[in-house]
Amino acid sequence: MTLSVIHLAQDGTLDTVLHSFEVSFYVLAGTLALTTLGQTTILEADHCIVLPLATGYQLRAVDGPVRWLQMQAPAELDDGRRQDTFFTGSALVESPPVTPDMRDPRNRNTARFDADAMDLKRLAGGSDVAAPTVSPSMATALLAYSGIGVKMLIDQQVGAQLHTMFMVDYQPTAIAHPHDHPFEEAYVFVEGEVHGLIDGELLVLHPGDVLWAGVGCDHGFENRSSDLVRWIEVQAPAPPPRHSYRFSREWEHLSDRLKAGE
Repeated sequence: MTLSVIHLAQDGTLDTVLHSFEVSFYVLAGTLALTTLGQTTILEADHCIVLPLATGYQLRAVDGPVRWLQMQAPAELDDGRRQDTFFTGSALVESPPVTPDMRDPRNRNTARFDADAMDLKRLAGGSDVAAPTVSPSMATALLAYSGIGVKMLIDQQVGAQLHTMFMVDYQPTAIAHPHDHPFEEAYVFVEGEVHGLIDGELLVLHPGDVLWAGVGCDHGFENRSSDLVRWIEVQAPAPPPRHSYRFSREWEHLSDRLKAGE
């Protein structure tokens, strides 16, 4: 993967470009106008979009500077032999700009993070069908377990094939025991303080920190504070349907049983 924070100055633009990798954008601050496939989409803070590889697009800052998290999968090429980014020199026709409606079934490639949707207490009750500003379907439902909340943003539901992006919340005392994956992960910490055990090394991570875990990197997290912990997480390639997690303690348990002759 290649994960970057991009800044576009007030009135800044990016000419029509396409890549040989899949790309997604998560707007951190400001407003971004993205034109692609005959549509101009207005992306405000906490909106995100995924573009398939070889899809031409233009960017424009709206009413001030804009900053976003950009995810690319697979990683950029840097071998000096191959090109992965192509400026076409052609102008895309801008349509009247629209702000994506997450409940519109015609929405194909955008998502929006709603902090209220991460409230575990709301899972116990229903919601007004006219109230949600994001899709209330099972495909975008909050996954909650052991004080941990996961809200998918970019995955196959919105057209991504090569990576995922999602928001993670750790409630006080929440813990994920050490494990590893057959893919890369990166974490952009945005709220709270979390302790991470990364390949046996204890790290204390804060907002603004970024952590990368390669294939086979043993990692786990614990919220030892009385406050919420939140981060944006990305994975590449996209996880397989099965065996995407390998928890160390399960295999240690097997080893102990075998040593005991069981």
